[in-house]
Amino acid sequence: MTDLEALLPLAEKVLSACQEKGLMVVTAESCTGGMIAGILTEIAGSSAVFDRGFVTYSNDAKRDLLQVNEADLETYGAVSEQIARQMASGALANSRAQIAVSVTGIAGPGGGSEDKPVGTVYFGIAVEGGRLEYKHCLFPDEGRGAIRGLSIKTALELLLNAAQSVSAR
Repeated sequence: MTDLEALLPLAEKVLSACQEKGLMVVTAESCTGGMIAGILTEIAGSSAVFDRGFVTYSNDAKRDLLQVNEADLETYGAVSEQIARQMASGALANSRAQIAVSVTGIAGPGGGSEDKPVGTVYFGIAVEGGRLEYKHCLFPDEGRGAIRGLSIKTALELLLNAAQSVSAR
């Protein structure tokens, strides 16, 4: 069983929690390249809950598809709390979903710096009605696949927690 296959039960919990509450999900992904959307849609029946996914690997894509602010990209960089929040709120605004998760980070092997080493990942979670939060993680630099896997797991956990905290529609 691959690491991603091990995350299928968690993805199923996310979908079940969202279905129980009448919620749709949208993803905005950078360093995970659509893998969060991929694991959610691996499950039959996910179309009842999953609206769409944005893969915004480049800064241009973040600006064009999610309305991420150019000045904030220049000031804080793509891997930052500010951009993770804007990605999540932009995904929510450009979808039919009520819950959005975003991820932006440095999966390696290169691209890290002293301030933002490989394994630095920021997540955004936006819920219809105004809730907008972020989470910062510094995952161990155990390879690109490991960092991406931990990022997917964290994003699914954030979605599950958000879905469970929302009142039924």
